Amino acid sequence: MVGAGAWGTALALVAAQNGHQVTLWARESEVVDSITAAHRNALFLPQVPLPENITATADLGFVRAADAVLLAVPAQHLRASLAELAKHINPGTPIVLCAKGIEKHSGKLVTEILCEAAPQAAPAILSGPSFAIDVARGLPTAVTIAAEGGLAEGLQAVLGSQTFRPYASDDLVGVALGGAAKNVYAIACGVVDGLKLGESARAALLARSFAELARLGEKLGARRETLMGLSGLGDLVLTATSPTSRNFRFGRELGSGTPYAQLMKPGHPLAEGVETAPALVARGKEAGIELPVAETVAAMLAGVLAPGAAAMRLMSRPLTSE
Repeated sequence: MVGAGAWGTALALVAAQNGHQVTLWARESEVVDSITAAHRNALFLPQVPLPENITATADLGFVRAADAVLLAVPAQHLRASLAELAKHINPGTPIVLCAKGIEKHSGKLVTEILCEAAPQAAPAILSGPSFAIDVARGLPTAVTIAAEGGLAEGLQAVLGSQTFRPYASDDLVGVALGGAAKNVYAIACGVVDGLKLGESARAALLARSFAELARLGEKLGARRETLMGLSGLGDLVLTATSPTSRNFRFGRELGSGTPYAQLMKPGHPLAEGVETAPALVARGKEAGIELPVAETVAAMLAGVLAPGAAAMRLMSRPLTSE
């Protein structure tokens, strides 16, 4: 497991509880020390004890002996992390992406970055409606694992349990796109909540956001059943309606009047949709797909549009068929 934040630690716990020996790589020395000495990630997941078959290291070379690598780093740091990982990974070793987003400067999906930065690896992606604390506490969670050539089924067997249920797919594009776009739309739904526009408005926005996602997904080659499943609609519903979601909370605070600059200060939780929004819009334009909700979010985040005006912009668009 590379990446010892809350999500990486929770996934390490899933694998360890299935009887596997798990090595958890952390950049922070205090995380390595905490796991080694106290079997607890005191910095990112302090409330959950870790079993003894999870060990921590700061040496990335451990991946040479790994049967598979789960990679949980933010999307905007993924290319650099993969460049380092590629120096150590053996050809054919599965790398399972566990982060969600689109690279800001290139518009690439995380799976596309993986294939460029570590072409010797077997690509896979894990995504779906899941919060780290729920997974770590053993609460029922279902996700999608996508890979080709039977690899998804193998990973499914490694991670699957009575409380963590992975569904296998070979649609890497659909899983990557659904996981990225939902963060942008969660910010939009949070803004609606912060503006106190009502639950009817939020439901309408959620539906129209999914329609955008489906149009872009079809153009990029994603399967509709993937987008209708856990890693698309399922993840969107969770992230765009729950105050536990960092992206929803970010949008709600923005809609409530908190200045963008204050929300971006160090110490605030990372909202991946902030960086993903302009990249999603650019990818839509490249594909010739109009994304009004995503474009409105990007305009708000760029300071071009106030949250109240953003809602009016969407409601003033020409009437059309669904």
